[in-house]
Amino acid sequence: MAESFENTLAVLQILTTLFLFAIGLAVLAVIVMYVIDKTQTRQTVRRNFPVIGRFRYLFEELGEFFRQYFFALDREEMPFNRAQRSWVYRAAKGVDNTVAFGSTLNLSPCGTPIFVNCPYPTLEEDAAPTAGITIGPHAREPYVAGSLFNVSGMSYGAISKPAVLALSNGSRMAGNWMNTGEGGLSPWHLEGGADIVFQIGTAKYGVRAADGSLDEDKLREIAAHPTVRMIELKLSQGAKPGKGGILPGEKVTEEIAGIRQIPAGVDSISPNRHPEIDSADDLLDMIGRIREVSGLPTGFKTVVGAWGWLDELFAKIERRGAECAPDFITVDGGDGGTGAAPMSLMDNVGLPLREALPLVVDLLVRHGLRDRVKVVASGKLINPADVAWALCVGADFVTSARGFMFALGCIQALQCNKNTCPTGITTHDRKLQRGLVPGDKAERVRQYSETMRKEVGIIAHSCGVPEPRRLQRFHCRIVQDDGRSVPLDRLYPDASEKSM
Repeated sequence: MAESFENTLAVLQILTTLFLFAIGLAVLAVIVMYVIDKTQTRQTVRRNFPVIGRFRYLFEELGEFFRQYFFALDREEMPFNRAQRSWVYRAAKGVDNTVAFGSTLNLSPCGTPIFVNCPYPTLEEDAAPTAGITIGPHAREPYVAGSLFNVSGMSYGAISKPAVLALSNGSRMAGNWMNTGEGGLSPWHLEGGADIVFQIGTAKYGVRAADGSLDEDKLREIAAHPTVRMIELKLSQGAKPGKGGILPGEKVTEEIAGIRQIPAGVDSISPNRHPEIDSADDLLDMIGRIREVSGLPTGFKTVVGAWGWLDELFAKIERRGAECAPDFITVDGGDGGTGAAPMSLMDNVGLPLREALPLVVDLLVRHGLRDRVKVVASGKLINPADVAWALCVGADFVTSARGFMFALGCIQALQCNKNTCPTGITTHDRKLQRGLVPGDKAERVRQYSETMRKEVGIIAHSCGVPEPRRLQRFHCRIVQDDGRSVPLDRLYPDASEKSM
């Protein structure tokens, strides 16, 4: 009994000593922080309010996460609100996506799209499957693309190996194409078996000669893979129009450096444009060269700002002949994207897709090229209404990057430009990648894509057309400043009507 009491007393003495030691360390730490804060000159708050001032920076860091989960309403977050993300999550998981008790979407703000249902909607037995579209009739190997909704450009390097594997496998199962982004063709793109659109950025990663120019032999090697179906020449992207790609050195691993043919551990900065393309003639020559070497349909991706160059380009095509035209144009919105970018470019450069897409479609119609050149819409289109709007305006296809990132489990942590993504999508930290299981996420990619196509079809059938590509501008109305809506065909009259 006495011995047990002595043992207990000894344990209590040890715990008391450890507790006092911990308090002593804490006090010492506070004193050290006080001295550091009082003597440093970089941060005013810490200098004036030592130790306590540090909480200001902690709360600033945590603020965006608290707003997301506790304070923001369903429809008020940026760049994507909770309602938008939740639809993607449910679609990707294959769970019920119906809602009750009325819409939470405020239909009165200017710019809100409203689709016009008809009194005799399309019956299920009268619905038609979405037909495939042939892209590149003048290429040696034209591509018949079946899916109207596809994966936009995200480079291996910007996103992780398991993310690429999941996207490629899921796209194969759903019948999508997957764009490589400018970072080159990795083994993981090929392993999944999806149709691939190989993107050539301004640094020409993967098809780069020693002097930075296009290496035709490397391009032939890329095009020889049977799943590589098209080539996209990137002029600019929504996150940073007028600036090339940015991949921080901490994300440039040995493997990624090998694929891109650049030094490992060094920031990967692409030129802000292709040095050899300085005019409409240069652009058409490059497109023709790539198409001839690869044998594949070739187009370009751009953010529209100034648009006179497009008028000039299309006039040149009229004079040269339709066979020299790009096989497709991907129109990216200037309101941001997944890539790292200066905020000045992300926020304020380039036209939003809502203005740029109808402008490009109308210019193609005006020059008689609408049937020859297919149009791909890209930029914040992650829900069915977004995709249906783009089809109404005139897009043939829609691509999404962030929508598929949400399908992979992205929580909008806004860490894409760092190596700290908590969901393993945009990091090369193996511990963080461990949470992203490619097999499981591939199934979510498939379900997201298929649910998207199904619900866009539901909108189309409500408007009385048998399949989504039959949607026209008069099927969608846009709310104006006075609260009334007007049809898209009044906002953006067809270019052929303008010239009459």
